[in-house]
Amino acid sequence: MSTYLQSSEGKFIPATKRPDGTWRKARRVKDGYVPQEEVPLYESKGKQFVAQRQAGVPPGMCPLVAAESKKEREKQERNRARKQDKEAGKQPKAATPGVLVFPPSTCPPPKANQQQPSGSREINSVAQALEDTLKLDGAQEVDPAKQLKKLRKKIREIEQIESRIQAGEQKKLDKDQLDKVKKKAEILRQIKDLEGEPRS
Repeated sequence: MSTYLQSSEGKFIPATKRPDGTWRKARRVKDGYVPQEEVPLYESKGKQFVAQRQAGVPPGMCPLVAAESKKEREKQERNRARKQDKEAGKQPKAATPGVLVFPPSTCPPPKANQQQPSGSREINSVAQALEDTLKLDGAQEVDPAKQLKKLRKKIREIEQIESRIQAGEQKKLDKDQLDKVKKKAEILRQIKDLEGEPRS
């Protein structure tokens, strides 16, 4: 950062010596000149908007009103936490940084004679019930004509694989192709069932 000297003619940068021993002459500085290193960085409107949003003030809201409402919210949260602590019979204590504290659970405590596997059985039964309802929903939405079309497409693909094997074009099948060929009988049975259903 260069220091300016004042004279009767105005501001100027004094003469300086170069590393090779020669001198730079003094330079006059025009009024209103700002050195490049002191020029503030340009901020676009978008950047200014983001900076304002990060400050926590919604656009168009007075910062004083926002600060006041934030204090009120924090006060209400502290009061609510105190009430919960009193209801639980605990004394209010300072939260340890980095540790999550959950409010007391409303679920009944597990009985002493119950063991862990029963809990996992309950979870499995709930998961099974959800899976069954999802399967039912999915089965109701599928149109038999669309399902028949999909099954016929699978049969065509299986027949193409078989014809390539018979022609000698393909000697080894990958896992997906083997699975498709194995399911041929099941797919044919499903097609027969769908064709036998009366159409509404």
